[in-house]
Amino acid sequence: MGQSDLEVLIEMGFEKARAEIAVKKTGGLQGALQWLEDNQDKPLEEITSSAKDDETNPSIEPAPLQEGEVARSMVCNECGRKFRSMAQAEFHASKTEHVDFAESTEEIAPLTEEEKKARLEELRAKNAEKKAKQAILDKEEQRKNEKIRMKSTKEVQDIKEKLAQQEQIKAAAAKRQEKLNDIAAKKRIQEKIAADKEARRLKAEAQKAEREGRAPPPDPSLAAAAAASSVGSGSGSVKKEVTEARLRLQTAGGVIQKTFPVETTLFEVGQSLVAENGGVEVESFTMTYPKKTFSGSVDFGKTLKEAGLTPSAVLIVK
Repeated sequence: MGQSDLEVLIEMGFEKARAEIAVKKTGGLQGALQWLEDNQDKPLEEITSSAKDDETNPSIEPAPLQEGEVARSMVCNECGRKFRSMAQAEFHASKTEHVDFAESTEEIAPLTEEEKKARLEELRAKNAEKKAKQAILDKEEQRKNEKIRMKSTKEVQDIKEKLAQQEQIKAAAAKRQEKLNDIAAKKRIQEKIAADKEARRLKAEAQKAEREGRAPPPDPSLAAAAAASSVGSGSGSVKKEVTEARLRLQTAGGVIQKTFPVETTLFEVGQSLVAENGGVEVESFTMTYPKKTFSGSVDFGKTLKEAGLTPSAVLIVK
């Protein structure tokens, strides 16, 4: 007893569930092979659900011809393919949009064992080729996604490093200002103590002079005022302390002139130029003469006085 079409398909390597649907839909081995090739990319669930419409599906191949029946077939004049039934021809037309068909009395012979093996190898080769192409596409997509991920990671890291650097500069500037404030406060306290001490001494001397009938000693505050007036009207040998720095700043948007207290840090100068610099953080200041560039957290933590930019300077901003 010969093998059934289903057994042949299973022996050729087709999945049993797919083979059963193929035989049921087409009615014969040759039609089943064609159907399996046309539907090899569809998931089994989709094929199983569509099997319920077998009675109306135009891909259904009628049962094999019985003894005594006249063989009939259809031929597509556009591609030369032959079909056992009108239903197969209609299905072919729906797939390819071919419309030129002709009737034939030729009966389509079943596939030989060699033809079956060749057809199976062809189906396997097509499937392997498709999988290989998809693997290449998947690998390329994975490579692109990895590049995007690495770029995104680097950008985030750069932003974090820049923010950390800015925080370090701010912390250094705040610490420096706190130290200056402490020094100024201590100096004021020392001056107040010295002034109180001097006032008590002068008061004691004045009381002693009064008891002895002498003239009181002169007020030192009046003598200091007189000395200051003398210096102001004299040769000017005493140099006035510089408290401000005039800066000529060449930015991408043009030249800007600003005046800052000498204790202002370069970081604070840079922050004041963000708007004029197109919203971009300042990375460096460069003096043309003498040639010197200030950049990084160490330089940006310096005051204008410490950087030697007083009483005036010309800086290129980048």
